[in-house]
Amino acid sequence: MEQEQEKEELMLLSIMGEDRPGLTASIMAVLAKYNVHVQDIGQADIHSSLSLGILIRVDEPNSGKVMKEVLFKATELNVTVRFVPISLEQYEAWVGRQGKNRYMLTVLGRRLEARQIGAIAQLIAEQGLNIDAIIRLSGRSSLVHPMEKTRACIEFSVRGTPKDKNELHAALLKMSSEMEIDCSFQRDNMYRRMRRLICFDMDSTLIQTEVIDELAKKHGVYDKVAAITAAAMRGEIDFKESFTQRCKLLKGLNVKVMQDIAEHLPFTEGVDRLMYVLKKYGYKIAILSGGFTFFGEYIQKKYGIDYVYANELEVDENGLLTGNFVGEIVDGKRKAELLRLIAQVEKVDLQQTIAVGDGANDLLMLSEAGLGIAFHAKPRVVANARQSINTIGLDGVLYFLGFKDSYLDEKAQ
Repeated sequence: MEQEQEKEELMLLSIMGEDRPGLTASIMAVLAKYNVHVQDIGQADIHSSLSLGILIRVDEPNSGKVMKEVLFKATELNVTVRFVPISLEQYEAWVGRQGKNRYMLTVLGRRLEARQIGAIAQLIAEQGLNIDAIIRLSGRSSLVHPMEKTRACIEFSVRGTPKDKNELHAALLKMSSEMEIDCSFQRDNMYRRMRRLICFDMDSTLIQTEVIDELAKKHGVYDKVAAITAAAMRGEIDFKESFTQRCKLLKGLNVKVMQDIAEHLPFTEGVDRLMYVLKKYGYKIAILSGGFTFFGEYIQKKYGIDYVYANELEVDENGLLTGNFVGEIVDGKRKAELLRLIAQVEKVDLQQTIAVGDGANDLLMLSEAGLGIAFHAKPRVVANARQSINTIGLDGVLYFLGFKDSYLDEKAQ
């Protein structure tokens, strides 16, 4: 075996130039002529500019012939080629790093510029990580016919062990705030690629309002209710107590008002696209809300959502709200319990679950899920969540799941 290894050479071929159909096939035809073994191969194409790397193992007597013929073929194809010898020690060290500590760092925003990408790359280097690949997930953007709501996303595949994960998280959080980007740092494993259940908060997540505030406006008690709502979302008062106080202020409101509010709900940017994609690709979807079942069920019918758990307001025989509620309050603790329960019913591992919310009462649910995302959330929630989206619409969740715009049909563009 040692004698056989002495007769072989390892070599990296780096080919660059204008891409065209058949280029890779032409190079491979030369290599096949000499029974070359391909140990690794990678190709990228940016604006028709090709970068092709091929790590080969070739019999020593044929190595010169291979280089000569590849060089001739490259000249014929009008591309450049570079040959780099690789030692057996270098190759084995590369093999030994396979599959170890790989992460995906997703960066998104309305637009991405050199200063933002440079800052992310610098942080990756400071943490002792190496960039293996950079992939654009968002679609191509026209300069002549720009989108009204632009979105840009790239994904860094990085390898290594972060020097300090807490420091990395804090730096990404600071960068997101200062540079108008959102970042997600996830371990690259099978769970990341096989999420199956996604649970949403409703108010200020799926919709751009708090429905209890809308009810309060109709009843003339908005200022009182809004003050309690804001304090609860900031985590300053207990959610159950705040919910009880707000419900009492709605006493005497006609239930017919709820239908009118439901029909005029302001849905969050990106909800239609997100729901279409999730349903098409077989995700189970749940609403876990501290709001009200009436509105959750309205949204359920609109998008074909699988589960709705929220709070039910008590109505008297005259169709008026009593100021009380029926059953157990869906607070932060209950949301986390429901996520676990639905995952069990659907036979989904918790690592395959996603939770999205904006308030303090979503934190337990976000930490319980395999992927917890704070969406346009309060500062305390963003600081405690592992991932957050603050710059674009709710369909930004798709990028954190690894979806490329090019995967999706025209309806989802």
